[in-house]
Amino acid sequence: EVILPSSNTQSIPINMVPNGDEASTSHNVFNERLEDAYFDASTSFHDLSNVSAMQEELDQFARLLVAVGYSQQEGINYDETFASVSKIEAIRLFLAYATHKDFTVFQMDVKTAFLNGILKEEVYVGQPPGFVSKQYPYHVYALDKALYGLKQAHRAWYDVLSQFLIESGFQKGSIDTTLFIKK
Repeated sequence: EVILPSSNTQSIPINMVPNGDEASTSHNVFNERLEDAYFDASTSFHDLSNVSAMQEELDQFARLLVAVGYSQQEGINYDETFASVSKIEAIRLFLAYATHKDFTVFQMDVKTAFLNGILKEEVYVGQPPGFVSKQYPYHVYALDKALYGLKQAHRAWYDVLSQFLIESGFQKGSIDTTLFIKK
């Protein structure tokens, strides 16, 4: 039995598939549209107006980060990021095996996943806008568990999920650590 934790996945819209009963046709339609998108993206760099439009869009994201106020201090988790993303080879292998064995595959999105991670360090957050205490407007909150949107939330949730699966008899993949196998 193989489990792949879902992270940052996206469903294919129903209009991408002309007839849901024809799997091979839907696969070909998806590949054709993917190739068209790749071609459009690769040729867009030849037109200077496209390049400047893309740069403006990137600058908007940079301004948003500054406006929101996220900042990191050098030396404190400055270079550390974490995203538990499954390797495409593991996904393909899993789907091929599931198809071969005629398994039904389910993908789940756990809405409260990031609220259950246990933090390994002390984390403080400011009072949210609209909920600032009139008596203590400059106080901050010490978090007991990870909060959605927190930089540490991804790692904290992965650690909780990984520990649960290992205690349930699964083994973590040696090459792809998002792949858990139960023999």
